[in-house]
Amino acid sequence: MPLSAPVPRAPLHRRQIELQGFQREDGLFDIEAWLTDTKSYAMENRDRGSIAPGEPLHGMGLRLTVDETLLIVNCEAATDFSPYSICPRAAPNFGRLAGLRIGKGFTQAVKERVGGVEGCTHLRELLGQMATVAFQTVAALRMRRERESGEAKQAAASRLLGTCLAYAPDSPVTRARFPEPA
Repeated sequence: MPLSAPVPRAPLHRRQIELQGFQREDGLFDIEAWLTDTKSYAMENRDRGSIAPGEPLHGMGLRLTVDETLLIVNCEAATDFSPYSICPRAAPNFGRLAGLRIGKGFTQAVKERVGGVEGCTHLRELLGQMATVAFQTVAALRMRRERESGEAKQAAASRLLGTCLAYAPDSPVTRARFPEPA
């Protein structure tokens, strides 16, 4: 069902976020995210002068390289467009995420390594979505191994139960997918 029809309006700001997961030839996985902010009007900027309509105000990317256990083995950030000339200096700090595992406590660990003045708000905002894409990218490999070992349903149930409305313990989706108690 689509959203309701909006009242007449004029566009002002657009944020585009693109995320993608890749399996590498070396067995690792790359999770990439790109964020672009544009305005529909020209704006003056202290460091860049005039920014034309549609020209990126923010244009930045992150690449997490993870293993199949979601351990980050490398993190690379790039800031191609920013409102201030100092902003790109935060990008190298995201390398500090190497050694973290995506899972419980990830958000807090990110804050400790690249929070506040050590990082970039926009790059940090991408990391939560990147974690989801990492899970979904690695899931196919994990599910194939679990099927081969006969543990697929139990493992899937333990990861999914209680995570959303569809996987509520008493939902029809859960009852159909996992008829035996997990």
